[in-house]
Amino acid sequence: MTALPLSGITVVSVEQAVAAPFATRQLADLGARVIKVERPGEGDFARRYDTSVHGQSSYFVWLNRSKESVTLDLKSPSARGILEQLLGRADVFVQNLAPGAATRLGLDATALNRRHPSLIPCAVTGYGSTGPWADRKAYDLLVQSQTGLVSLTGTPEETARTGVSIADIAAGMYAYSGILTALFTRATTGVARAVEVSLFEALAEWMSQPAHYTRHGGTQPPRMGTRHATIAPYGAFTTADGRQILLSVQNGREWAAFCTRLLDRPELAGDPRFATGSGRVAHREAVDTLVAERFLRSTADELADLLDEAGIAWAGVNDVHAFLGHPVLAARGRWQDVAVPGSVVPALRPPVDLAGTDPRMDPVPALGEHTEPILTELGHTRHQIEELRAEGAI
Repeated sequence: MTALPLSGITVVSVEQAVAAPFATRQLADLGARVIKVERPGEGDFARRYDTSVHGQSSYFVWLNRSKESVTLDLKSPSARGILEQLLGRADVFVQNLAPGAATRLGLDATALNRRHPSLIPCAVTGYGSTGPWADRKAYDLLVQSQTGLVSLTGTPEETARTGVSIADIAAGMYAYSGILTALFTRATTGVARAVEVSLFEALAEWMSQPAHYTRHGGTQPPRMGTRHATIAPYGAFTTADGRQILLSVQNGREWAAFCTRLLDRPELAGDPRFATGSGRVAHREAVDTLVAERFLRSTADELADLLDEAGIAWAGVNDVHAFLGHPVLAARGRWQDVAVPGSVVPALRPPVDLAGTDPRMDPVPALGEHTEPILTELGHTRHQIEELRAEGAI
């Protein structure tokens, strides 16, 4: 195996919650050394979201493997001096501090560029560092609501939030790709460029299709549960044995195959009501009735075989327990053990496979686990470390 692509890159992160930790964990997966700065005694507040993983938070376990945890009280001049030492050795600095905090601490991109011109600073914000909402806090559900995503999610009767932290995940992904781009730019031009990503603008990008649909079509896509605004038949249908199968017929060829193989009515493929995608959407109720009646005559396993034979995409409607035992994840070896404080748990490998390399999946750190070794690395003596601990700086 070759060395991981980011071996030799050091990332210092003052991070909380999901978005920034997701970005830095992916850098750690690729071999970067990630030094996570946490508050003494408290740490990243995501450590306390729940205690479901052998006493650890499921969020924290997901987002913080392969990192080193050092505790610093950034209100303390001594602690800020230690952070400055770390930044002097770092390639990347990531922060998602509360609005205005980075500037007050001298950790904004402009100030960092003056002191550390080769450092790549990355800020993950709520609504951007400028503009009318720069000072507003932003959390995932608030951003789902502000971008209009919540108005698209749910049923005709009720809106719903997306069941995972999608705004945080989007921002973390864009921060990660932005940092990689900045590292490449620095390597090819010698210039360290700052990166900024906001939760709002990250999710706004993901809202582009419904934005185009609404702006140019005059009305927004309706909330349809598992149905699709512009494709039919599409959605979950109940089978004879009480299970559900989600069906997705994407084009005329698939519709003809469905009519022939499952409905045993090939003439419906040429019916003017159903011959085109827009026609099937316009006559969705009739289409869905045909599908629903047919599904109630066969078991889920029987329908799965018929749909496979017809070349039509389908899926079982799994709960999380079923997902955990999914045969694709098992057969492809996607689970790998990761140590957490006091135990070992299976975790998913990163979804991108890079030929000839294995991702780094080192332990999830305990709060402050690496404070003393990192301070020793920076040249602090044991006596100095004890003094810093006594004054509450670490």
